Amino acid sequence: MPKIKIAIADDYSIFRDGLKVGFIRDKNLDVIFEVSNGEELLSKLEEVKPEVILMDLKMPVMDGIEAIQIIRKKYGDEIKILVLTMYDDVKFIIHLMENGANGYLLKNADPIEIRQAIYAAHETGYYFNDIVTKALLKKLTLKGNSKPSFNQNIEFSERELDVLKMICDEKTNAEIGTELFLSPRSVEGIRMRIIEKTGVRNTAGLVMFAVKNGMI
Repeated sequence: MPKIKIAIADDYSIFRDGLKVGFIRDKNLDVIFEVSNGEELLSKLEEVKPEVILMDLKMPVMDGIEAIQIIRKKYGDEIKILVLTMYDDVKFIIHLMENGANGYLLKNADPIEIRQAIYAAHETGYYFNDIVTKALLKKLTLKGNSKPSFNQNIEFSERELDVLKMICDEKTNAEIGTELFLSPRSVEGIRMRIIEKTGVRNTAGLVMFAVKNGMI
């Protein structure tokens, strides 16, 4: 398989070096550039586009939260973004997953998990781990939380529901197409239609929508 092109955005060079060392053994991962803040990242994206960005949240000049918002507006879901931070606050996790992140990991995560997250985000569009799941469940049980941003009165066709459930099972467009006798392009079209209906930003948002509405 072609190498997955990765960018690292973190203001600590020691941490960036540590990540790169962890990727050396995996011939399918290629770090094409690294930056120390969100502004540098946006500038670099004008020259070369990675497939997956490992993004810290707290950085000088421009933090990761602002950078994610700008990247999503400019590039859509073309580039997958994995948040890699020390912040494990529920509000941070839910906010970022609902607003464009494809996964959320803590910096003390095992290097194997980080590699798994890269593969998952690249292949299926999201990576959900225990941190995200627990944050989501905690928010669902909190009383008086903010009004959900999802439209609750949505009607799905049977085919759309099939695709949504398979997305939640971490199946790729090709795998879904094989099971439903559709081309990967047709599956992608259905996925985009579901995203438009639900008002979420990406595939990770679709999974969160399904969990919140008891669909999986």
